Amino acid sequence: MNAKAFKDKVIWITGASSGIGEALAIEFAKKEARLILSARREDELQRVAQLTKLTSLDIMLLPFDLNNTTNASALAAQIINKFGRIDILINNGGYSQRGEAMQTTAEIDRQLMEVNYFSYVNLTKAVLPYMKRQKSGQVVVISSIAGKFGFYLRSSYSAAKHALHGFFESLRLETESLGIKTLIVCPGKIKTNVSFNAITAAGLAHNKMDKSHENAMPAEECAKQIIQGIVNNKEEIFVGGKEILMVKIKRFFPKLFSKLIRNQNPY
Repeated sequence: MNAKAFKDKVIWITGASSGIGEALAIEFAKKEARLILSARREDELQRVAQLTKLTSLDIMLLPFDLNNTTNASALAAQIINKFGRIDILINNGGYSQRGEAMQTTAEIDRQLMEVNYFSYVNLTKAVLPYMKRQKSGQVVVISSIAGKFGFYLRSSYSAAKHALHGFFESLRLETESLGIKTLIVCPGKIKTNVSFNAITAAGLAHNKMDKSHENAMPAEECAKQIIQGIVNNKEEIFVGGKEILMVKIKRFFPKLFSKLIRNQNPY
């Protein structure tokens, strides 16, 4: 990897207060990028900012809630006012689900779509005019293998991730002639608090670490593979353990997939 590939690049990361977002912030800081860190919890963003060891000239904290991104254009404008450009937007924030479809209210369904789909679309539309003006830029979308197939207790989460693929694959075709690239990342099981923070059918936090995530790929390794995908101009990458093989099995051996997926533990 080119050690200077990200030097002075302006990179906006959502969901930067923990997990993959935090790991990405630390890795990009090592590569001398200039960072904008976003999440709901400003205190956690400050903690991550200290870990990056960047000075105030090279880092900006921009806290907000993905439940409401109607002010996306104003947020992007704040970044432009400080750094003058946005080179990479990493749509990473959001949360998973642990609730059966029949028991999940329409309100929770909409909330999951708002956070995991519409926020990505709104933030991306806010940065695209600047990337068009620059004649360069990259949008990175953290989807999931749940964006490739449905799974127990993930109905609306999976639906949101599926929607990301439809939107951003279309966007890629429309904007690549403008110098704007789009990378969709499909993580499998990564050792983060994603299961702990997942929302139940009643709208409460799951508050449990799934056993399948306890020994999963570390977020730090996931971040390194994402960065490698950016450097290599990939359009889509899969990151994780043996679980990502299910994507290929579904495509090439659908009957086998149907049998295997029914025997998987939802947790």
